[in-house]
Amino acid sequence: MSITLRTFAFLDSLQPQLASFIGKTSRGFLPVPEMASLWVEIAPGIAINRVTDVALKATTVAPAVQVVERAYGLLEVHDWDKGEVMNAGNAILSALDTREDQRMKPQVVSSQIIRAVEPYQSQIINRNSAGMMILPGQSLFILECVPAAYITLAANEAEKAARIFLVDIRPYGAFGRLYLSGTEAEIDAAAAAAMAALEGVTGVEPPAFKDK
Repeated sequence: MSITLRTFAFLDSLQPQLASFIGKTSRGFLPVPEMASLWVEIAPGIAINRVTDVALKATTVAPAVQVVERAYGLLEVHDWDKGEVMNAGNAILSALDTREDQRMKPQVVSSQIIRAVEPYQSQIINRNSAGMMILPGQSLFILECVPAAYITLAANEAEKAARIFLVDIRPYGAFGRLYLSGTEAEIDAAAAAAMAALEGVTGVEPPAFKDK
């Protein structure tokens, strides 16, 4: 089976809101803030079961997220020991007979900032999100990228850089999506950090995507 490494993202220290969001929405072994985390996305999706097996047999990492789609598969593993997480990544790369620099490079699909969100729009967003609530009058940053799992790196770095609220994040599927809210100045700083994080990832260019 030919396997494509779509995302390979190491997060050195999970930020509190991202760790809490994972804990609220995932069905695996839940991480806590400041743990190291690795996100791996591959195609086809069914092969993520093999990837999980390799990581768990080689190290002490625990998995929080495993998503098996027909097209893509996603795995998150974490540990207090950064070395264990990095060893898990090396074991995965070896099993897939690939290198980190052969991962896909993230590409921003869209980004926008909405200033002073209207009350009705904040209510709609809150009904469909799993994270913090956005309040009327706050600014809202929305980011989409491919491959999807890189959106976790963007979220983590944004939370490091600014005092924002993680409203929602979707790290799997065709596009990764991130919603952050906060004051105008903090959202501007968070958006810049998120974009810089994605731009700093090296790898091969992803295939052309189609809007869906």
